[in-house]
Formats: sequence, structure tokens, C-alpha cells
Amino acid sequence: MITERTGLPISIGISAANMHDSQGLEPLVRGIPPIRSRRGPRRRRPAKLHADKGYDYDHLRRWLRSRHITPRIARKGIESSQRLGRHRWTVERTVAWLAGCRRLHRRYERKAAHFLAFAGIAATLICYRRLAA
Repeated sequence: MITERTGLPISIGISAANMHDSQGLEPLVRGIPPIRSRRGPRRRRPAKLHADKGYDYDHLRRWLRSRHITPRIARKGIESSQRLGRHRWTVERTVAWLAGCRRLHRRYERKAAHFLAFAGIAATLICYRRLAA
């Protein structure tokens, strides 16, 4: 899941349990819809992407830079995870909101498409509740 700065989900995807998180980054970034703005052209991509050490791969950094996205990824063995904490809590809070949906707490659906549909509905409800408040 990719969220914006305040924690609203922008792009959601599901993967197999044994798949590394870094393999799902490219499809999630490609799935970000154009962002409407009041002035100027539509933004097609985020300016920066914050990620933890699990995404610290040169090919991902190159791919993000080729799409003109500044990668803010903590480096393994060099940087502390403490600096990332100020951005990570918004994602953790959004994941907790998704965990509040009973249907998503355990995967009851056999088909991945059905589970992804319920995850999309849950993300829509999160956005609605957040924007209506």
C-alpha cells in the first residue's frame, strides 16, 4: 500500500505471503492515478517516496529516479531507522485502520480478486471517513 503524506491510501495491492515487499513496489507506484490540482497540469507521480530498509536496492532507486521520483530509502548498515519513524507512523496508522475491517483481518476469500476488491472498499471507506471529518 502506498499512502500520501497524511495517511490516505493512494494505491493498494496484494501479493503472495512469500513474496518480498520490494518486488511489489513497482506495480504500486505504477498504479498511482493522476492527481488533480486546482492550478497547473495534473501530477502523474509523487515528488518523493519514503521507504524502509526493505526497499534498499540499487535497481529500485534507479527505477524511481528514471520516473523523476526522489527516493528517500534508509540504507542498510549506514542509516538508522529512527529518522524514518516520523514518516512511517502514518503508514502504520493506515494499516491499523485497514486491520479494523473484520473482513480483511483474516483472509476469508479464496480468490485474490475478491480480497483485493474488499481491500479497495476498505480504502475507500478510510478516505471517506477522513475527508468527511
